[in-house]
Amino acid sequence: MICAVYRSPKKPQTFLYIVKRDDFSTVPEALLSTFGTPQLVTLVNLAGRNKLALADIEKVKAELLDKGFYLQLPPPTEDLLKQHKAEQLSQQD
Repeated sequence: MICAVYRSPKKPQTFLYIVKRDDFSTVPEALLSTFGTPQLVTLVNLAGRNKLALADIEKVKAELLDKGFYLQLPPPTEDLLKQHKAEQLSQQD
């Protein structure tokens, strides 16, 4: 299965995977307006891979088959202050 991967110009580290290059017919209009004008990053042969950098390849394949697209959101940011406070509390005990 070959898919096209696009990056969002509006949302950093946000990617849209679609089944056919430049065919956004399966992507909801609301998502496209939030995403911005998709910018092609690469074409990926998912059949020849067993993993992706930041996405579960099986979930990507399943959503491409079911919905016709997969939206990859950026990983959550770490709250270093919260971690530090938790460490301070645990050291006081």
